[in-house]
Amino acid sequence: MIIGVCTVKIRIFEANSLKEKRQVIKSLMGRLKSRFNISIAEVGLNDSWQTSEIGFSLTTNDSNHAREVISKVINFIDGDNRVEILEQNTELL
Repeated sequence: MIIGVCTVKIRIFEANSLKEKRQVIKSLMGRLKSRFNISIAEVGLNDSWQTSEIGFSLTTNDSNHAREVISKVINFIDGDNRVEILEQNTELL
């Protein structure tokens, strides 16, 4: 069993309050969860209104599949014009 884990720190461009930030994050996480069948949550920077840290994971039987899904998720986040990826950390267990 292979577990792929990734944390992504992002900047939210148009958030002027925590409410606006949470709207963007909730929308993004919902689309990622339904599209890629991953477990995802906001794991850090909860009180900052322009940055957020989200973490996601997946379980598979193939490490190449885990890397491929993580790469697709990161590309999807990078393609969202509302956010910018500041840093990312990926692990396979």
